[in-house]
Amino acid sequence: MIDLAVGERCEGPVFVGRDGRRRLDRHAAARIVRRVAGRAGITKVVGPHTLRHAFITAALDAGVPLRDVQEAASHADPRTTMRYDRARVSLDRHATYIVAAFVAGAAR
Repeated sequence: MIDLAVGERCEGPVFVGRDGRRRLDRHAAARIVRRVAGRAGITKVVGPHTLRHAFITAALDAGVPLRDVQEAASHADPRTTMRYDRARVSLDRHATYIVAAFVAGAAR
């Protein structure tokens, strides 16, 4: 998916606004995430930080070692990473997991 965002560019920000030059700001990113969540049928409030939860939950569920997930999330303490892992008890009903499953399906 990153390849689609970058295209043929060799420099500059990975995610750009509609003009193709300026960096995507946090408000635009939040709108995109909310729009995708809505298309996935998620009625709960979802934002960019939800994707962080989804990544950590999906990685731990897939068996990625905690230390590797901690490093990927840039957490200094593994307890911080484990706090993000709140969805593993009921993955099928949690908005984080639904977003992760939707994004994974869209990437195919």
